[in-house]
Amino acid sequence: MMRVQSWVLASLLLLLEVLGSRVGASNPGIVARITQKGLNYAGEKGVSALEKKLLEITMPDLKGDFKIKHLGNGEYEFKRLKIQSVELKNSKLEPIPGEGLRASIFNAFIHLEGEGKARKSFVKIKGSFSLKVKDISISVDLRLSSDSSGRPTVTNKQCSTHVAEVELDFSGRIRWLLNLFHDHIESKFRKILEEKICEIVKKSVASHLQPYLQTLPVIAKIDQIAAMDYALQGPPQATSHSLDTPFKGKFFSQSHQSLFPFEPSAMNFPEDHGLMVYFGISDCVFNMASQVYWEADIMNFTITDNMIPSHFPIRLTTSSFRALVPQLGKLYPDMQMKLQISTSSPPVMIFRPGNVTLTPVMDLQAFVILPSNIRAPLFLLSMTTTVTATMNMNANRLISSVKAESKLDMELKHSDIGSINVPLIQAILNHYALSTLLPALNENLQVGFPLPMPENIQLYDLLLQPYQNFLLLGANVQYVKN
Repeated sequence: MMRVQSWVLASLLLLLEVLGSRVGASNPGIVARITQKGLNYAGEKGVSALEKKLLEITMPDLKGDFKIKHLGNGEYEFKRLKIQSVELKNSKLEPIPGEGLRASIFNAFIHLEGEGKARKSFVKIKGSFSLKVKDISISVDLRLSSDSSGRPTVTNKQCSTHVAEVELDFSGRIRWLLNLFHDHIESKFRKILEEKICEIVKKSVASHLQPYLQTLPVIAKIDQIAAMDYALQGPPQATSHSLDTPFKGKFFSQSHQSLFPFEPSAMNFPEDHGLMVYFGISDCVFNMASQVYWEADIMNFTITDNMIPSHFPIRLTTSSFRALVPQLGKLYPDMQMKLQISTSSPPVMIFRPGNVTLTPVMDLQAFVILPSNIRAPLFLLSMTTTVTATMNMNANRLISSVKAESKLDMELKHSDIGSINVPLIQAILNHYALSTLLPALNENLQVGFPLPMPENIQLYDLLLQPYQNFLLLGANVQYVKN
């Protein structure tokens, strides 16, 4: 399990992140927007992580000479220096337009303790000391990009630390002597701490933050048929309030290459920054999925009598269908039937403000199973209906369910057995579709697909709202260690 090793890591682990410099020729399929509220949360988590990390700073022993006016030269030594406490009171993480991210900490405090000794001529004295480092400010600029595989990368652009005040407090017999040259000692401590703090930040970026960002998925397997390409498609677009990151968001078949007849449209996000993160998911993402599964023949299925619920009044037998097609009983007495439902093209989902609809066009071919196990065609019907889709989340996976807004509308395309009662067949199949087919379809839709997020991120306070050509998903985020 990846540990949170620095405030920089914790500050960025909600950014989904993030962030690439690969320029794509088309609009992204998914855009992740991190608001200032999300950055504020990251900063709060980062402060706690940095406080723990700074406690691990190893301070070197200090040795040197000093010169006191009218008293001459002497020697000093400080050892066993240990940080006792760290307080990081104020922090800020903000996007810098055209550059990346800047993390700032103000009014920080560090308390150290250790032992010291001094010698002047034949006089040797020693004692303990307390060092209070006050009003520390830290500024870190991060450059965010991506590697050739589309994975995010992060590098430290600059780090600066400034210590405004160092206060030494000596105890024991050493105090009277060291008080004479405390300015010299304070200056050395200030320089060492400023270097140590930036050293830890730089090391954490390279050793902990960068590996963590590699946990952001590039290829996510959905099931045995489909997968999703989450490679970064372009650099982040930073404003004074948010950071937008483009992902390909491309569904693809694991067995062959698909040619999609559509490209994502630009997604116009509403001016809402009340939640920490927003995802814009193009309608093309869903329609690419529709085509992949259609090409895999998942949308063509067969209905046999053993699939009909036992309580259903009409069975898939020629005897049962005599009321609908009287000549069936004469031509094919007491034989099993089979219905083959197919689509000539992938269903297309249409996203409009407030709703998602699709109007699948299907063919229903009825067969009779002859004693030789050969299928004899009976009749062919075309079927259309309007379905609305509802989106939800389950364990960071976007799932959906569908509901019929209109009954199946059927039209006879061809009959091998003369005239048939289409309205009566339509009524029966509508009842079967509502009671059996839709629940089975919705069960399959619960598989869903994951969103591009790094490890240990959970979403809550979900908002899902369809807009023109895309779905907007908003949420607050929480980092949960396993």
